[in-house]
Amino acid sequence: MARTMRWFALGVLGMALLAAGCGNKEKDATQAAIDAAQSAINSVQADAEKYVPEQLQAAQRTLQSARDALAKSDYQGALAAARDAANKAKEMAVEAVGKKEEWEKNWKELNESLPKAMEQVRYRVSLYSSKGVRLPEGVDKDVVDEAKAEYEQLKQRWAEASELAKEGKLGEAIEKATGVKEGIEKIKEMLKIKT
Repeated sequence: MARTMRWFALGVLGMALLAAGCGNKEKDATQAAIDAAQSAINSVQADAEKYVPEQLQAAQRTLQSARDALAKSDYQGALAAARDAANKAKEMAVEAVGKKEEWEKNWKELNESLPKAMEQVRYRVSLYSSKGVRLPEGVDKDVVDEAKAEYEQLKQRWAEASELAKEGKLGEAIEKATGVKEGIEKIKEMLKIKT
C-alpha cells in the first residue's frame, strides 16, 4: 500500500510540473492530478471508512475543492488541492493501519479478560441464589436478584459485542464490550466480590 501511495504522490507531483504549460495542457494536467488523487483516496477508502472516517471525509472535501477550482479554471488552486488530497490519502493509509492494530489489541485484551470476569460473577450469582448459603455482609436476596438480572443483560450484550467483532466491526464491539466490563465491575461491587 505504501508503494502505491508513493506512486500516486509522484503522479500528482508530475502533473504539477506538466501544469506549468498553458491552455488545454494545463487543464488536462490538472484533471490528471485530480484523478490521481481520487485513485489514491479510492485505494484506501475501505479501511479508512472503518478506522478513520473523519479523515476520509476531509480528504473527499479537499478533492471536491480541487474539482470546484478546476471548474473555475483556477488551475493552481485545483492542483494545490489535488496535491493536498493525495497527501491526506497517504496519511489516512498510515492512520488506518495504526487504528486497526490498536483496536485489534484492545479487543484481544477484552476477549481474554471479560469471559473470566463474567464466569466469576456467574458463579457467585448462582452460589448466592442457592438456599442456605450465607451471603456477605450488606448483600441480601434483593441485591442478588438485581445482580442476576443485570448479569443476564450483560451476557446478551457480550454476545452482541462478540458478533460485531466477528463481522469486523471492532470499534462498535470494543465500545459495547467496554460497557459490559463496567457492568461486571458494578456487579462485583454489589456482591462484594474481591478481584
